[in-house]
Amino acid sequence: MNLKLILNIAIHLLQARLKQTIVAAVGVTFGIAMFIALVSFMNGLNKLLDGLMLNRTPHVLLYNEVKPSENQPVSIAGNYKNKINFIHSIKPKDRGKSIYNSKSIIAFLKKDKRIVDVAPKITTSVLFNSGTIEISGFINGIDIQAEEKLFKISDYIKEGNIGDLAQNNSIIIGNGLAKKMLLTIGDIIKISTSNGNLASLKIVGISEIGIAEIDNVMSYTSLATAQKLLGQPTSYITDIQINLFDKESAPNVAKEFHDIFHLDTMDYQTANAQFETGTTVRTIISYSVGIVLLIVAGFGIYNILNMMIYEKMDSIAILKATGFSGKDVKWIFIFSSLIIGLTGGIFGLLFGYIFSTIIDAIPFKMTSLPALKTYPVDYNMLFYIIGISFALLTTIIAGLFPALKASKVDPVEIIRGK
Repeated sequence: MNLKLILNIAIHLLQARLKQTIVAAVGVTFGIAMFIALVSFMNGLNKLLDGLMLNRTPHVLLYNEVKPSENQPVSIAGNYKNKINFIHSIKPKDRGKSIYNSKSIIAFLKKDKRIVDVAPKITTSVLFNSGTIEISGFINGIDIQAEEKLFKISDYIKEGNIGDLAQNNSIIIGNGLAKKMLLTIGDIIKISTSNGNLASLKIVGISEIGIAEIDNVMSYTSLATAQKLLGQPTSYITDIQINLFDKESAPNVAKEFHDIFHLDTMDYQTANAQFETGTTVRTIISYSVGIVLLIVAGFGIYNILNMMIYEKMDSIAILKATGFSGKDVKWIFIFSSLIIGLTGGIFGLLFGYIFSTIIDAIPFKMTSLPALKTYPVDYNMLFYIIGISFALLTTIIAGLFPALKASKVDPVEIIRGK
């Protein structure tokens, strides 16, 4: 088989039906371009939402959950048969939210090579007071450096600086909370805790995550200020946040730490199960639409090559009569489809990138998402590799059936019929 000769014949056959060849190539180009633009945009959107939700969630969280004591009096008394029990309205026993021996646990975790870093935190419900307005919410007492390293909290500070929390009695409040209470940087906000403690904190920043349910109730202060506000010692910690180098191992690591420290644990997959399901569905939809476009383009190639066979029966008969085998004829049409797929694929990659940059340049501003200036786009090389690979696969399959049909043409019958 002379590959060069077969390739030249395939090119001449395509040139003989130039308009139809261009139409088929344009179909492939459009399919790949739309596939890349759609997948790039959807994955950019998923990454943005991940930044808002998943990246604000530790891979593994250690905490003490408020729940009933495992050993209730009613269960103990129930072990004695022929006894009458007068135990009613069993109440849960609050073990307290504080993590016992938290400093030793954190020191142990920092030595684990699987862990990026550990961020201790105090979470408590409070009442925010300003004038006659009183709003219930939460305060997060954070280790500023660790929180910044793991969650890039400064990206969500609309006004002020995260480092200002190092000042005594300072606080950063959510944008929704600031608007409701008509507060700004430099103002004083009064805090009431559930145990009756009162404090006045200076506002040093305004944060805006972009989720109203959080911005309306959430605030940040330093660990030391939160401990002082609650009247607790410096060892008081309610949460230990852990980020891993391999976040997919979070469920197994959470179970391991639960067994070691006898604390409640939560991995990010469990905490955001519904959100991750939405991300998966969006990704499936975008890939499905792109693949359908390429399949439609493949049918176009199939039709063009099929028609070419009927129109070039004489040429095929002459080729076979002059010594070309059925295998040679088959490869002529496979090469024809490959040329269409490769040409359309290359232009599809180019236009897909151009469409992605156009989407990326379109202004898109929302007050709830201050960090977002344009539509999000993910320029992942994998999308381009998938696009060109699937285009070539589609065109090969589309050209294979006409090629097999052409290889079985009997030149004697064609010439006799003429």
